[in-house]
Amino acid sequence: MIKRMVAVAALIPAMMGAASGVASAQPAPKATAAVVTLTYDASRAGQWAAAVTAGVQNWNSAVHNVHLQPVSSGARADYVYVATSGWPQTTLGPILPGGRGQVQLGQEAVAEGYDMTRIAAHETGHILGLLDDYSGPCSEIMSGHGPGTSCTNAKPNTAEAARVDSNYANRTAAAVPARYPVVVDVWSAPDLARSH
Repeated sequence: MIKRMVAVAALIPAMMGAASGVASAQPAPKATAAVVTLTYDASRAGQWAAAVTAGVQNWNSAVHNVHLQPVSSGARADYVYVATSGWPQTTLGPILPGGRGQVQLGQEAVAEGYDMTRIAAHETGHILGLLDDYSGPCSEIMSGHGPGTSCTNAKPNTAEAARVDSNYANRTAAAVPARYPVVVDVWSAPDLARSH
């Protein structure tokens, strides 16, 4: 009986992963990559405020290497959302901390019947470095106006999320470009938009 108690007592530290001269079967925890935090200012988004919040949440739920959050009061944001009367247009990223991106949320696309949250999420995709793919299905947020006004999907698919994660992998120390290109999304005229 005493021999059994000694044997059990010798096994307890090994089962708990404690140092007892016996190697633990647990793998060492993996180092996590640094997450790039981008700040945004939606104070000029007007009637788009709820759509911006939903679109940002959709991206934050889908990606791991970048996190979007509202800018602190008095600080300068990495990018801004602005309500405009024209067509949506956006700085093409990937925007990095210290960047100067802008999302113009154009009312003309809403007048054509497109969903505000889909537009906000699509334009945020440009900030994160994704290009348009108007021939894509509704399940692809970067298909933009391609699937028509009945498409209200505002969530990126797994391939889009993976591309954004790739854009921000190991990017914390990258230099910020002096100037980024701008993408103009003409949501009602696919022939014009293809020319970009």
